[in-house]
Amino acid sequence: MMDRTLLERRHPFARAVGAQSNVWRIDWVLLVAVAALCVIGTLLVWSSTRTWAAGSTGLVKKHMLNLAIGAVLCGLVTMVDHRLLRAYAPVVYLVTLIGLVLVVTPVGTTVNGSHSWIMLGGGFAIQPSEFAKLGLVLMLAMLLAQPAEGTDRPRVLDVVLSLLSAVVAMGLVMLQPDLGTTLVLAVIIAGALILGGVQKRWILLLAFSVVVAAVAVWLLDLLEPYQVARFTAFIDPGVDPRGVGYNSTQSLIAIGSGELFGKGLFEGGQTTGRFVPEQHTDFIFTVAGEEFGFFGSVTVVVLLGVVLLRGLHIAKQCDDRFGTLVAGSIVCWLGFQSFVNIGMTVGIMPITGLPLPFVSYGGTSTFANLIAVGFLQAIRIREQSF
Repeated sequence: MMDRTLLERRHPFARAVGAQSNVWRIDWVLLVAVAALCVIGTLLVWSSTRTWAAGSTGLVKKHMLNLAIGAVLCGLVTMVDHRLLRAYAPVVYLVTLIGLVLVVTPVGTTVNGSHSWIMLGGGFAIQPSEFAKLGLVLMLAMLLAQPAEGTDRPRVLDVVLSLLSAVVAMGLVMLQPDLGTTLVLAVIIAGALILGGVQKRWILLLAFSVVVAAVAVWLLDLLEPYQVARFTAFIDPGVDPRGVGYNSTQSLIAIGSGELFGKGLFEGGQTTGRFVPEQHTDFIFTVAGEEFGFFGSVTVVVLLGVVLLRGLHIAKQCDDRFGTLVAGSIVCWLGFQSFVNIGMTVGIMPITGLPLPFVSYGGTSTFANLIAVGFLQAIRIREQSF
């Protein structure tokens, strides 16, 4: 029988049929859930910016453009055989490191107290730390995918290299400083090690290192004043309701005022009055709580849960260790970030400045999230083709 790849290479019609069949192999449940979150996010961004953004629709139009670009990137990645990603993982990782290095030079720009951005002009900017999540996911999966001879565990050298890769990326992000993204990178490395089947001592070593690093950061006074204030407000939200506790207090008021069914789109008093800072980015969930109520908030949570469950299903069904590690690490990333973002709006997590995946306004974060979905779809398509 003629090899399918050779057949498609010789016959354009066969290539077209192959491309069409790949469309049906896409995880449509995952795609619909992500699309629904993006639509809801667009409405929430519109509501939270319509009273102050340029022309009342300036930011929502930019957000829609970011979603369109992200969708194109997602589609392009979906068409790539994820085994090629394994070959280029070191290149992607090194490119993200270069971006992180550039940020801490005069090329970088400070926004909201974090020196995490590179301005491109025309009102556009990129945040390399978001792409660092993708680079680290691929690098760790590449290193941990090859088990040691005669075992199903990664080689010790690969585990050490994985930890070093994570430490370098986390260290550069902490220099910005961006504590939230650093925590996400820590969760990615922890998830990759667990999924990779490393021995428990490596997990314990990682946990001990994180604790030591956290204590050192605190004792050496490496956190910015606003970051210390956020932890203070988390421990005692009532310590200064007009100062460090303002965000948390107003966030709870906004969500609570929505009750069961919400006040209606564009009808939220907290949102219209701009009482909650950064409501279109970090605190986008408060808009859902106020204007769509409890049921609307639960809908967002359920859709995020569907995305995570489909990601886990893809990881479970994949018979390739690299694909399993990539999919599993992405689930850890998106799951942790969603939990922290929603948690900080309801007072169970400190404010860390992490956007809500697929919902919050953002450029680079939107691109990174949708590229991650492209990774999941690429893995899904290949597994369905056998």
